[in-house]
Amino acid sequence: MRQYAAPAASLLAVTAAVLGFHYGFQDQPRAEVPVVTRTVRAKARVQRTAAFSRVYVVQRGDSFSVIAAKTHTSVAALERLNPKVSPTGLRVGQHIRVK
Repeated sequence: MRQYAAPAASLLAVTAAVLGFHYGFQDQPRAEVPVVTRTVRAKARVQRTAAFSRVYVVQRGDSFSVIAAKTHTSVAALERLNPKVSPTGLRVGQHIRVK
């Protein structure tokens, strides 16, 4: 039993020193830094072509319902205008007709 007393005592002393050092630095008051955030509303990327049809460039996270809300149209209209486009297979950068 005596063979474990010295290592246990030194381990206890090191642990106490580390905890004292750690908590000694955390109790200092910190300067409050104001967090400023700015929300910028994303604009729909709509391009006009020569035939005056409106084309939307698909962005990350877009679905037909999100595109319909951004371009003020309906999902049914998007499906009707883009019969070859799968609503679940949209790719970033893909051009779809919106009107």
